[in-house]
Amino acid sequence: MRFLRMLTNSLLAGALGAAYLTILVLQLNPAVPLLSATPWWWFVTLGLLYGVHFAVAFYVVLMAREFFAMGMLSPGWISVRLLAWLGAVMSAAAAALMWLNLRGFAPAIGEVAAWRMTAGAIATTVSAILLLAIAVAHYSFGRRGSRVGAWLFSIAVVGSMALPIAARGPGSPPRDEPSPWLDPRAAASPSADGPRVTLLLLDGASLEHIWPRAAEGRLPNFSRLLDGGAVIDLATIRPTQPNPVWAAVATGMYPAANGVRSAARYYALRDRRGIDLLPDHCLSHALVTLGFVRDQPLASDAWGATPLWGILSDEGLTSGIVRWPLTHPTEPSAGFMISDRLHQVATSIGEYDRAGFPKAVLRTVQSISMNPAYAGPDAVLASGFTPNGPESSALEHDLLYARVGRALRVERDPRLFALRYTGLDTVGHYYLRYAQPRASRSITEDDRRRLGQLVDRYYAFVDGEIGAALTGMTAGDLLFVVSGFGMQPVNPAKKLFARVLRDPDFSGTHERAPDGFLIAYGNVVQPGRSQRGSIVDVTPTLLYFFGLPVARDMDGFARTDLFTRELTAERPVTFIPSYR
Repeated sequence: MRFLRMLTNSLLAGALGAAYLTILVLQLNPAVPLLSATPWWWFVTLGLLYGVHFAVAFYVVLMAREFFAMGMLSPGWISVRLLAWLGAVMSAAAAALMWLNLRGFAPAIGEVAAWRMTAGAIATTVSAILLLAIAVAHYSFGRRGSRVGAWLFSIAVVGSMALPIAARGPGSPPRDEPSPWLDPRAAASPSADGPRVTLLLLDGASLEHIWPRAAEGRLPNFSRLLDGGAVIDLATIRPTQPNPVWAAVATGMYPAANGVRSAARYYALRDRRGIDLLPDHCLSHALVTLGFVRDQPLASDAWGATPLWGILSDEGLTSGIVRWPLTHPTEPSAGFMISDRLHQVATSIGEYDRAGFPKAVLRTVQSISMNPAYAGPDAVLASGFTPNGPESSALEHDLLYARVGRALRVERDPRLFALRYTGLDTVGHYYLRYAQPRASRSITEDDRRRLGQLVDRYYAFVDGEIGAALTGMTAGDLLFVVSGFGMQPVNPAKKLFARVLRDPDFSGTHERAPDGFLIAYGNVVQPGRSQRGSIVDVTPTLLYFFGLPVARDMDGFARTDLFTRELTAERPVTFIPSYR
């Protein structure tokens, strides 16, 4: 019977761990009503995965103790002495997770929610200390049946859950916001006069990789930008996913203000209310991988603030936006737009019609995509890639969007042209470890040479695309090359867990939010390396260049230090309350 009693205590500790994780989910998603079914569904979902595994782990530890300890353990069905130790472990782990997630997700949840989460983390930390003190007292004095100890234990456990929930509050559903993309019929008449801006967006590009290769002459166009342009390291955000990162770039606001906090909405078992953020540092993506949680990708209705092209439309400036995340289905704006899901919806008639605005641009898309030379085997082999590999698919998509975008730019000549490339992110995920100066000993020299070159070849492809953008520049024009986030090697623990889940064998990651960068180039740019900024500085800086005021509710700043004194002397920074 004592083994069965060990099991009941292990199950209670596992349930406590699931409760702590549920509280963490609620803290990261302050809009979820506390008095609803959603918290309970998440408790059940987390209990089925984490709670069960916690219970099994604790039971294995207790059984191991039986084999190696001198004394026999015979706990009660609900043992204060045993649960105090297990509760101390779980509450300490919960407190650590709260602090780590608070550090990473503060910009995503907002200032008020971050303050409330801080109070909850403090309460959980204090409770962990109390539980540890109770466990030590019971171990030292052997007071197994003490009512005082039981009461103190109950108060500490209840407080470790009730206080963070009380600090978090009942939940505050977000306000209904009007559609941030404006109807061009209500906007000012488009103006074709003035300098042009080219904005090239790169997923997963790192200056650490670019600098040495540019110095060696292997990336001549990057070298030209670095020598004659302005360079800024950009702090990015967490979760470091394309949707929230590029939404922050487009709005000049952090996720708490622009409404885009992650790549998808996540739904617990049988729950109809989704959440935005899953906890970090606890392998929570396994919930989706194993089917415990359903994810639903976000669409263009997720914006809670006006993106850059909406602001320009309202001010009478045209824009051409190609493959910016969260642009499907496309919405009206002055200029043209190509959805980021064009390559995914090409075979769906209903969705394909919504992949471009105005619909007339889809004729250009069809004329290019029906041309077998746009990104066929010849283009793949010419770039040194193996057909049917992940890098080949990424190249085909990047080439499709690039050629469509350039053709539409010639046709419509927008004031702002933005084009996104995702291939560097793909090759970085798969092949970064082969391109590292100190590759793993398990990698053969042949693999290091053959696969490591794939990363360099893709950077060379992007370098060529930058060269094409430079060719079309005239006096007064501006080129921005922006990387929203960099790429780092995957740590061994994550690689091992990925193999257990049968995930792709990735060697690069950006989940720890490595810096991106901004390179500005043009005769109005002051060359040099400037102080580190943030991804939310991009849109305020572009608004300043266009002569438009910066909104005071934006989190970013206009980086006037990028421009020459001649330009900044005659163009002071102006402000308005908001573009919402």
